[in-house]
Amino acid sequence: MTKTTPYKNALVGLLSLASVLPDGTTASVLPRTQECQRHQYPGPQNPSFETGDLSGWTVVNGTAFGKSSVTTAASSQQVGKQFLSTNLQDGEAATGTLRSSTFKASSVMSFLIGGNYDPANLYVGLVLEKDGTLLFSQTATNDEALIRIVWDTSAYAGQNVYMVVVDTSTTGHISLDDVRTGCDALKDGPHTFNILGQSNQPTKNLTALSAASRYAVDPTRPQYHYTPYQGWINDPAGLIQWGGKYQLFNQYNPVAPLWGPMYWSHAESTDAVHWRDLPVALTPPYVNNTQDTSGRYTGSAVKNQDTGALQLIFTDATNVAYHPHAVPEVVSSAVSSDGIHFDLYSGNPIVAEAPPSASAGFRDPKVFWDPTANNWKMVVGSGDGHTGNVQLYKSTGPSSSELLSWEYVGVLHQGDGSRGIMWECPNFFPIDDKWVLFYGQDKGFKGWYEVGSFNGTTFVSEKLGLFDSGPDSYATQWFVDDAGRNLAVTWINNWNTTKWPSRVNGWAGTQSIMRELFIREDGGLGQKPVEEVSLLASGPAKSLGQTDVFGTYEVGFTDTARLQATVDLAASDAPAFTIELFASGAESTSLVYNFANRSLTIDTTQAGYGQAGTWTATIAKPADNRLSLDILIDRSSIEVFVGDGTAMTVRVFPRYQESKNIRITSDGGKKTVFDDIVLTPMGSAWE
Repeated sequence: MTKTTPYKNALVGLLSLASVLPDGTTASVLPRTQECQRHQYPGPQNPSFETGDLSGWTVVNGTAFGKSSVTTAASSQQVGKQFLSTNLQDGEAATGTLRSSTFKASSVMSFLIGGNYDPANLYVGLVLEKDGTLLFSQTATNDEALIRIVWDTSAYAGQNVYMVVVDTSTTGHISLDDVRTGCDALKDGPHTFNILGQSNQPTKNLTALSAASRYAVDPTRPQYHYTPYQGWINDPAGLIQWGGKYQLFNQYNPVAPLWGPMYWSHAESTDAVHWRDLPVALTPPYVNNTQDTSGRYTGSAVKNQDTGALQLIFTDATNVAYHPHAVPEVVSSAVSSDGIHFDLYSGNPIVAEAPPSASAGFRDPKVFWDPTANNWKMVVGSGDGHTGNVQLYKSTGPSSSELLSWEYVGVLHQGDGSRGIMWECPNFFPIDDKWVLFYGQDKGFKGWYEVGSFNGTTFVSEKLGLFDSGPDSYATQWFVDDAGRNLAVTWINNWNTTKWPSRVNGWAGTQSIMRELFIREDGGLGQKPVEEVSLLASGPAKSLGQTDVFGTYEVGFTDTARLQATVDLAASDAPAFTIELFASGAESTSLVYNFANRSLTIDTTQAGYGQAGTWTATIAKPADNRLSLDILIDRSSIEVFVGDGTAMTVRVFPRYQESKNIRITSDGGKKTVFDDIVLTPMGSAWE
């Protein structure tokens, strides 16, 4: 079997699978063909393994396949009672190859896949029988839940092909179910599958395509939120406005949509909402060893007051399994005069060891200016094995080197153990007459804020809360822009889930829209989208004006929009109302407001491939009895901002193209009164 690129003719195939919807977005549809029925292209024998065995399939080699390879164990999204998994016959360490019967290719085919991500060693493939060419291959997502993959096989329609299930990994497995060919490959009753799979992503002649064009192809990819085209991002880092432009760095692995040796990706914006990718800023020290996860962890950016240079201060993390005598985490620096090329400081590290109270970890330095002492200070996340804490340093060098010489001050603040034994990504800054500290909890992976007072060495907390009340926010970073606004970006994902459906398209991780921070009326930390979000509008807003909702009201049909609504609480007599997003007859995400207890709940239990659950926040009673909601909907993300400063963020991955309805239901046969409902189409963030 000769292995060639699985992405052959990807762009040609996409043209046959793409169309423009009425809202201007691109979606995938059935190829136009006269011969695509199941009886004309029946596909391989035993396509769903409902016989309970490997009938119609042949073991080519190895011990991974046999009579125990088919299971009735429940797996999310499976079809029927049976499916195939490569770890059932002889354990996870077993390897082997399984081949389907030969069948005639139709214009399109699809199947369900689950298991581990490993493109080289764990994949389902399609092979051209006449010469053994591997036409397509697809690995899974590191999740047992099954995801529908679609291949455009129109270039091979009518030719004899067969499928292979390949497991040459001794540490992972792959699952397969419900192989479909012909028209059935894209349909589930009245619903049409979203086109997912690495082979559908443009990989050739990328320089001839705008970023907006490349990104529009993928139905799971947010259009106005920052994502990597391929690879992985997590923490935002180095946020600053420098040279008149907003600088966004990210923890980044360009090799795979998995965490790995950390690089720093880099993008810039003239308006805080439109982005342009720049070259990688920082590279791991041992890139030739893919198993060595040493890398450049999260940090901050500062403008050097003497030279005007852009200076990065970050964690240098070393994998002690490969470097046993190294210090695992130190603070280092790099500098750039042009914002493109960064040189590591020759005197690194600038903080060579952690203090005694940081035995659980020592990372993610964030530099800030302390106006009470008129000097630079720095917080570093850590923990002592019993509780998380934040370490405080102050600059001691002369002005020409003040960001390179640091003196330990002590523990700025520590918890009681209820919020984890290690705090990551701390940020500390003044706002109004208060100081705000926020950090990430290492176990449970929640982002917390505390508002209080600071005497130059110690922080006294007065108010504690979640930075974001949804499930998908972590590693938030703050900065002040040239206009004096306190801004932040948060990672719209979380370690506390196995659901990374976008991995089948080669990428993982999203950053939030730019948010402005403020002190709420109750003394907590509030946030809202920056005003510049309005610049992302791709067309005129649709305003419904004053609307009394009885039963269900259809607002629109889109998965890329801004929905703004104001509810007259005094005039409404319903017990609750529900806003459904990404809705169809098969799935939806619900946002439910309960009038009695002022609770707002996001419910994703019927929302497709993503993380299923419910998350609730209590909303402050507005003084004017008007509840305002600002909801950013972007293909696979939802950011909800409430007038009191509450934010709720969640990732959603719809299965079907029809899942774009936006509707409002007033519960209990009663009335919900809206002062206004405004729906604005949103365009691409990519310049």
